[in-house]
Amino acid sequence: MTNTVTSDVASTVRQIRALENEGCEIVRCTVPDEASAKALSEIKKEIRIPLVADVHFDYRMAILAVENGADKIRINPGNIGGEEKVRAVVDACRERRIPIRVGVNSGSLEKDLVEKHGGVTAEGLVESALQKVSQIEGLGYDQLVVSIKSSDVLMCVKAHELLAPRCPYPLHVGITEAGGLMNGSIKSAIGLGLILSEGIGDTIRVSLTGDPLEEVRAAKTILRTLKLREEGIEVVSCPTYGRTKIDLISLEKEVQALVRKYPEKRLKIAVMGCVVNGPGEAKEADLAICGGDGVGLLLKKGEILRKVPESELLAALEMELANA
Repeated sequence: MTNTVTSDVASTVRQIRALENEGCEIVRCTVPDEASAKALSEIKKEIRIPLVADVHFDYRMAILAVENGADKIRINPGNIGGEEKVRAVVDACRERRIPIRVGVNSGSLEKDLVEKHGGVTAEGLVESALQKVSQIEGLGYDQLVVSIKSSDVLMCVKAHELLAPRCPYPLHVGITEAGGLMNGSIKSAIGLGLILSEGIGDTIRVSLTGDPLEEVRAAKTILRTLKLREEGIEVVSCPTYGRTKIDLISLEKEVQALVRKYPEKRLKIAVMGCVVNGPGEAKEADLAICGGDGVGLLLKKGEILRKVPESELLAALEMELANA
C-alpha cells in the first residue's frame, strides 16, 4: 500500500513505479477525499499494475473511485454507512464489474460480536466477515475478495483456518499493524507462513511501519521461502564469528542492494565469511563469495573462478551477475 498523499499524483506514481520495480503486483491507495478519488484516473495512466482504492466512512468516495478507474474497491460495509449506501457502492461496482474487497480488522470488530464471543476472537472475525459477504450477496453481487486481519498472529491464523472452508471467494491475507521492519517482518513471516503453507490465501500484504518497498521485499522473501514463487535473486549468507576475516556485514548489505538491480534474474547467491562452511554452501549457489583474510574466492556453480581482493569482490560479483 502506498503511503503518499494520493491526490499528489507525481509522488504517488513515483512510489508505485518503485514498487513495481521491486516486484509488487497489485497496489492499494487510500481515498479519503474527492481529490484523491479523481487523482486515480491520472495515476492509472502512469502505472502497469492493478490499482485498489481503499475507502472508509464515505461511500461517495468509493463510487467516485470506481468512476475514475479503480480496479478494485476495498470497503468495510460496517463503516461505509447504511444499507442504501452499501447498495450504491455495489451498484457502481456491478455496472463496471469491479470486485469489492470486504475487509474485517480485529481493531474494529463490531461491539455485538465482541460481547457475543467474550472479546475479540477468531470466531468473531469470521462471523463478521461472513455477515458482510452475505450482505453484499443479498444485493445480488458476488465479485468479492475477503480479508480478515489481526495483529495477533495466532488469532489471525486460526481465523483463516475457520474461514477458508466456509468462503468460496479469494482471500487477501496479512498480519495487520505488525510493527517496524524487524518485528513486523518476523510476525508477518510466521503468520503468513503458517496460513500460506496450508494452501490458504490468494493475495498478500506485509504491513510494516516504514517504507512500502520493504513490504514488497519481505513479501517476496516469504513467498520464495515457501517455494510459492521462484522469482528474484535469493541471497544466503552466514553469520559472523571469530573466523571471519572480511567485512561480511557490509558486504552482505552491498550484495542485497546489488541484486535489486537485476529483478529479472532467477539465481541463488551465497555470501560466506570463511573457509569452513563457505565452499559447501557455494556449491549449492549459482554465484558465491567465500571470504578469506582480506580476500575472497569468487565461485560459479561451485567452481572457483578466481581469488579477488576484498575491495574488488563486489565489482567482480556484479560482472559475473550481469552476464549470468
